[in-house]
Amino acid sequence: MLINSQSWIAERIGAAAIIIAASFTADCATADSNFNRISSFATPSNMAAGEDLARETSPEIITATADGMRLVYTDSPLGALGMVDISDPHAPKPLGNIAMNGEPTSVALAGTSAFVGVNTSASYTAPSGLLKTINIDTKSELASCDIGGQPDSIAIAKDGSFIAVAIENERDEDLDGGVIPQMPAGALVTLQVKDGVADCESLNTIAMTNLAQIAGSDPEPEFVDINALGETVVTMQENNHIAVVAKDGRIISHFAAGTVTLNNVDLKRDGALTFDETATDVRREPDAVKWLDNDHFITANEGDYKGGSRSWTVFRKDGTVVYESGESFEHALIQAGHYPEKRSGKKGVEPESVEVGMFNGTPYAFIGSERGSIVAVYNMSNPAEPVLKQLLPSGIAPEGIVAIPSRNLLVTANEADLIEDGGIRAHVMTYELGEGVAQYPSITSAGADELIGWGALSGLAADSETPGKLYAVNDSFYGMLPSIFEIDATATPAKITRAIPITRFGQTAQKLDMEGITLDGNGGFWIASEGRTDRVIPHAIYNVNAKGEIIQEIGFPAELLAVEKRFGAEGITLIDDTLWIAIQREWKDDPADHVKLVSYNLETKEWGAVLYPKAKPDTGWTGLSEITAFGDSVYVIERDNQIGQNAVTKKLYRIPISDMKAAKLGETLPVVTKEEVRDFIPDLAAGNGYVQDKLEGFAIDAAGVGFAVTDNDGIDDHSGETHFINIGTMTQLN
Repeated sequence: MLINSQSWIAERIGAAAIIIAASFTADCATADSNFNRISSFATPSNMAAGEDLARETSPEIITATADGMRLVYTDSPLGALGMVDISDPHAPKPLGNIAMNGEPTSVALAGTSAFVGVNTSASYTAPSGLLKTINIDTKSELASCDIGGQPDSIAIAKDGSFIAVAIENERDEDLDGGVIPQMPAGALVTLQVKDGVADCESLNTIAMTNLAQIAGSDPEPEFVDINALGETVVTMQENNHIAVVAKDGRIISHFAAGTVTLNNVDLKRDGALTFDETATDVRREPDAVKWLDNDHFITANEGDYKGGSRSWTVFRKDGTVVYESGESFEHALIQAGHYPEKRSGKKGVEPESVEVGMFNGTPYAFIGSERGSIVAVYNMSNPAEPVLKQLLPSGIAPEGIVAIPSRNLLVTANEADLIEDGGIRAHVMTYELGEGVAQYPSITSAGADELIGWGALSGLAADSETPGKLYAVNDSFYGMLPSIFEIDATATPAKITRAIPITRFGQTAQKLDMEGITLDGNGGFWIASEGRTDRVIPHAIYNVNAKGEIIQEIGFPAELLAVEKRFGAEGITLIDDTLWIAIQREWKDDPADHVKLVSYNLETKEWGAVLYPKAKPDTGWTGLSEITAFGDSVYVIERDNQIGQNAVTKKLYRIPISDMKAAKLGETLPVVTKEEVRDFIPDLAAGNGYVQDKLEGFAIDAAGVGFAVTDNDGIDDHSGETHFINIGTMTQLN
């Protein structure tokens, strides 16, 4: 059975030292308190002994008991409610699942009663659903009410007296291109609560038809929330409309959600992070909504139909826009390396969830980006001027957020489960507000002279003269804009200060998969590109000048290409007049569990190699992902392709330079010796998430300080987290 991931981390973290980012902004660096992640709970842990753990699980909408000791979340793929004990929030424990006999879509709690919307629809044209009352202590069903359609969101009044349910009756996106209207229409329903149970006889259906200018005959209520006055705010995403409904069912106000014009955005999924376009009059199309107080509410503008404003908005309940984030929310995620280029399209970072909470007298708003896999924390002391305080790393695709101010806790439910791809499982993550600096991000482009998008960092190199000055490259995920990034690692968090596009004959260089970088000694760089014959990407090294122009290309020799495999060059370093290139995995002529370190002499033009003995994995594969020379040693990163609790090998080794005596290709290659310098798993676990698989870059700066960085895969089936790790002076590791 899967173990509690936080317990596993505690075992591995030991006495690891990691120098992590102080804050997202300079203001945060001096703040008295910040939210930091304290635990991660893998939701397959809630399955009972003997159950098939390979089934998909997906925590979506999440809530907490009044005392903040238990969490309850909906799990649509399992058709269940999941429960977690967070009496010790640093070590959450599974409390099991409760079968719903249908698709749970939302949940709200009052005492020990969970009110659950359950979708039982046979089709889009025959929607149906139930509101169930479940005792979470006994796991028994107390009531089941037919609510007349497909429920989406539900909310309970603050005094526990009634429940509001958004009956969406969602459209079929494959029918006529998903255009609305598509009947039957949705509605808002309310039910009274008596003795902790929903009273089915009190069902009141409140029509939402003929309110919106867009498909007014077919309202699709998306999300609801109830303020202290008993007023329900309802978003109708596809209709781009919002209504406020009194406790007695009267519609107090309704209004179009409006449009937004966005500047400096990327509207194309083309493998390039270029933020130079304008989107004019884009519909907000709000999804989640939360009351900030009795007069203001906040919407997360997902834009699932014709919109895509990528923003969040503060409205007064009469429809007045008090604050509009515009492109600023997305720009903050871009700077943190969380822009989902492959999935962006019209919706960009896709703000979808919102939560509010009063912590120690300060009101906060928490905005979740589904595609960017991050939660932004805003100080809402002035609703007209929110202040971005932090960005919190979440799991993949945060769908639900719950604030627990009484315990200084925040919890996210992250719905993506990558079991089918052998990836990380879905997680619930817990954060605590406390004294100390913010731990994330550890690297950012905030503060640069221009908006710099980045991600998928692979190779890392250090300036030979300036301490803390580093260079990184992105890999082929951003094949349409290969770049070198200049980094100031003396800052906390580390700052990406400049991006240098790689060009060939004045045009963006094509057919590169940059995995390694080193200085050439003449103000430029050598780049190692991992070849892919099936994609016509050559195995090669490139000399690039300070402007990013390719001035020399050197392909691998025939002797190497005759035995090539897909997993090629993963790092490059320069020793005297010889370049050394780390090959990631065995090629056709390599002994088992040995890989080549290939040499190229810049003076004689001769190729050679030695063999490196790597770990034999029990699962998956191990290989090299970096090489760098420093002093009398050559350092390599050796890693496996395992993630989370399955990770075993994420290590730094050193090789005596005296071993780096290459034999000619085709001859018997000498085998170098290696010595372990550092196990990075404790560093990767120190942020209380799950261990990332791709530890890709390593460099030692002019002061002898070692730095490592992970590759976030461009946020593609990935949480987007990049770990930039300072391991201190290398002489201290001897």
